[in-house]
Amino acid sequence: MQIPLEIVFRNMDRSDAVEAAIRERLEKLERLTHEIMRCKITVEAPHKHHAKGNIYHVTIDLHVPGTEILVNRDPDKNHAHEDVYVAIRDAVNAASRQLQDYVRVSRGKVKTHETPLHGKITEVFPEQDYGRLETPDGRQIYFHRNSVLDANLEDLAPGIEVRFDEEQGDKGPQASSVRLIGKHHIVS
Repeated sequence: MQIPLEIVFRNMDRSDAVEAAIRERLEKLERLTHEIMRCKITVEAPHKHHAKGNIYHVTIDLHVPGTEILVNRDPDKNHAHEDVYVAIRDAVNAASRQLQDYVRVSRGKVKTHETPLHGKITEVFPEQDYGRLETPDGRQIYFHRNSVLDANLEDLAPGIEVRFDEEQGDKGPQASSVRLIGKHHIVS
């Protein structure tokens, strides 16, 4: 880390053993990336007045170039966190998942999904086995009866929204498959 680790204990005494466990677990985060600029970990025992049943709350605040990774879980919901080491493990694992996402994005290894091509039927000629659809940018695309999936050509009418796959035909662009969009519309 470029800046030393800051460990804060609240409502509990500082513990060398807990601090050593934190440092050991953070080595895992440093192996993911050397870009961690700052790390602050707060270990809190919110109900110090109980002799037994404390649920530890661990907050991790990591700073990496361009973003901050914050792990802050509600301790009341997980009684396994009555063990401070389990609470630390879970918090570091959550920070690790977020840091892995950061590393993937920063390295450009995030999958992107193209929005499927879509348009509206403009003309249908069932007796001649074809129709045309219009894309949002105004292009007219030809499609054949055999390209229509999950419907019949006779069921199509102008204005119906469809998804399609486009290819270059002998006379220009054509749809190799046409599917009705149904109730799940594509937002442009």
